[in-house]
Formats: sequence, structure tokens, C-alpha cells
Amino acid sequence: MKIKYSKESDILLIELRDGTPVDSVDFKEGVILHLDREGLPLEIEILDASKIATLKEISVMTPVETAG
Repeated sequence: MKIKYSKESDILLIELRDGTPVDSVDFKEGVILHLDREGLPLEIEILDASKIATLKEISVMTPVETAG
């Protein structure tokens, strides 16, 4: 997963996995879900992102692997 922010356009892009978006769904005003050929989510795009969150509030949690 990658999180990108464009200060110039105030867009936050959350890339869930690699792939080429072929369709999109307006999830809510300013929130766009980009889908692959099978209709699975690839990216979440948030317009006017600074109105929703500051970069300091954004964190990414990675799973902790356990030995087993």
C-alpha cells in the first residue's frame, strides 16, 4: 500500500495494490474509488484532503508477523 499527497491539488491517493484502474465509483462527494477490470478496489482518491485530515493525522499500520 502506498499513500501519496499532492499539496498543489490537495488530493490524497491511497493505492491499495498495483493495477490499472478501468472504472471508478463516486463513493461520496470528494471520495472516489478506482476499480480494476474485475471490479476490485485499487485506489481511494480523496479530493480536498486537507479539509478532512492533516498529514500529521495520517498513519499506516503494518501487520506484525508472528513466528509459527
